[in-house]
Amino acid sequence: MAYTIETLKEKIFEMYPEIKERGISMSIEFDSNKAAYVIKFKKDDNELTTHLEKKDADDCMNNIKCIYLGVQIEQFIKNFELHK
Repeated sequence: MAYTIETLKEKIFEMYPEIKERGISMSIEFDSNKAAYVIKFKKDDNELTTHLEKKDADDCMNNIKCIYLGVQIEQFIKNFELHK
């Protein structure tokens, strides 16, 4: 399946609207050594870096929510709100 980092980013925002709702920025890079996407979430001085395997990214593009990524996003939001 062919897609760009930008379309993957748009799909993640679509599937997890709480990212934008909470004012969290997101950047994505592909790490060819790991064959995975490196996703960085940032809000103020808080940052979370996680990996999204290529297969999980493909599933995401096919409208299959990635449970692992969703858990990471939820944990980041919880951690951020605890440290306000």
